[in-house]
Formats: sequence, C-alpha cells, structure tokens
Amino acid sequence: MNIEKAKLEGMFKDLPESVDTEEVMYRLYLFQKIEAGDADIAEGKMLTHNEAVARLSKKWQH
Repeated sequence: MNIEKAKLEGMFKDLPESVDTEEVMYRLYLFQKIEAGDADIAEGKMLTHNEAVARLSKKWQH
C-alpha cells in the first residue's frame, strides 16, 4: 500500500520530539490499517451493524 507523503508528514508532526523506532513502526501499522479500512468502505466492502451482530452471534453460539 502506498501512502501519500503529505499524510506521512502529518503523522510525523504529531510525534513527540523523542520517539523510538517501535512507536514509529506501530503508528505506520495503524495508519496502514486505517487506510485499508477506508478503502474497503469506499468499495462497499462492509457489513451493517445487524449483519455483524448476526455473524458474530452465529460464530459464538454453543
């Protein structure tokens, strides 16, 4: 997945002055997941609340 430079710059502006590599990697991971979720929504790949409840209820029934 490609990320726009402007979005990365915005993310880096929100970081504290001193940050470790793990924190940067974690934020990049979260950013990637959010972008993927936004893309899924734009493509209509989502469930309604009721569909999600029905799917989870079916999965977790004994």
